[in-house]
Amino acid sequence: MTEHRNGPVLIELESGAAEPSPAEADPVSDAPVPEGQAMQAMAALATRPASRLARWFWRVLVALFTFGLSLWAWDFVTGLIDRNPVLGYAALGLVGAFLAICLAIVLREWAALARLARLGALHEQAEAAKAGNDMPGARKVTERLVALYKGRDALTWGLERFAERQGDAFDADALFAMAEADLLAPLDAAATREVEAAARQVATVTALVPIALADVVAALTANLRMIRRIAEIYGGRGGTIGAWRLTRAVFTHLVATGAVAIGDDLIGSVAGGGVLSKVSRRFGEGLINGALTARVGVAAMEVCRPLPFDAIPRPSVTGLVKRALTGLFGQKS
Repeated sequence: MTEHRNGPVLIELESGAAEPSPAEADPVSDAPVPEGQAMQAMAALATRPASRLARWFWRVLVALFTFGLSLWAWDFVTGLIDRNPVLGYAALGLVGAFLAICLAIVLREWAALARLARLGALHEQAEAAKAGNDMPGARKVTERLVALYKGRDALTWGLERFAERQGDAFDADALFAMAEADLLAPLDAAATREVEAAARQVATVTALVPIALADVVAALTANLRMIRRIAEIYGGRGGTIGAWRLTRAVFTHLVATGAVAIGDDLIGSVAGGGVLSKVSRRFGEGLINGALTARVGVAAMEVCRPLPFDAIPRPSVTGLVKRALTGLFGQKS
């Protein structure tokens, strides 16, 4: 009968066998680090310069198409008037209504670009007055700021409070600090909420949709909407062309300063030290794309804000990311 024994089994190595060394072990391959490919692709798309030949190609193509469409409309309407005056004049009225709508769109886009230009000029004048401690110049800037926001229901209390307190300021810094606290603080809060919502949306779509092109489209759409909303909050009311030009300006600034690149500070602020190593690559891409969207939002606030951040600190990207993404992918235990 075979005897069964319970307990550890000791296997003795041969005396001549060499024990393996840890140095001889195969290296462990590192997991791929998320790079935020959707936001990188959007940055490349937004900042890609168009060649002069391409610009002239599209200009001539649009002019040729408009010219041909005008001739066709003229021949169609005049021919229809000759055959049936009632239908002809009805078609003429429809063409006139279409041209009126096109003119209204052009005027709206022009007004949007003009408002964005005024915001930029106001920002530059505020920086100059602050740098030179120019009190008359600071008062002119705040007067234009009050005129810009006059009539907004959400700023009624702030406008009244600023009107009461501005006489107590004796230098440009104090006057701008009052304007920031009374007029811009509510707008900063609204813009911050827009940035958080856009970061959450981009992160969610990137993490849950397994289609590479879908996250690029989602990032582009969310960032365009976010930048346009931020411009509207600060008084820009950007149209389609204005929003795209503003987007190019924001991304050009980010690319020039290297803020679109992935850095240790960004990974640390999002991952908390090691969460990215515990989730899938798709979720890591979502986190990074959301954090980069927050960076874009902060840059858009700086560009659209009529006064530079001074008395009120600039929103922290780390804080925005934590508020936007906390609980979205789970928390680190």
